[in-house]
Amino acid sequence: MKYLFLAVLLCVAANSALAQVKVVDGDSLEIGDRRIRLDGIDAPELVQTCFTPSGDEYACGKEALNFAEELIKDKPVDCRCLPEKDRYGRELCECFVDDTSLNKTLVQSGWAMSYRDAKYDELQDEAEADKRGIWQGKFMRPALFRALERVTEQK
Repeated sequence: MKYLFLAVLLCVAANSALAQVKVVDGDSLEIGDRRIRLDGIDAPELVQTCFTPSGDEYACGKEALNFAEELIKDKPVDCRCLPEKDRYGRELCECFVDDTSLNKTLVQSGWAMSYRDAKYDELQDEAEADKRGIWQGKFMRPALFRALERVTEQK
């Protein structure tokens, strides 16, 4: 009986680790039926655009999504989540592929910003100084972009 219980437990664990991971945008994932917000970071919204140093517009929201997809690339994702959820009901997590933090890597690469969590501030400063990702040119902070989108939708 205890071997049967152990076998069932291993199957459940394996299924959750192998569940299909969908990158929703640069800071949000879906793993099976779980909705996850990468805690402490803020990436450009999927429809958001930014500007290169020469002033050309590019789809930075899609670039952030593409970067996150490349980090995961069909590998198992392990998320360590806080007990509380965000206002949209998403789990707030730091997620890992192998032993690499997606949250940290997204900020370090310049495809996300530190958000309400000083633990990523130094990585953001390095990305900004090296002009990585969105820091290569001009962009609107994702939180401001969302706020303006809400105002525009209300009109």
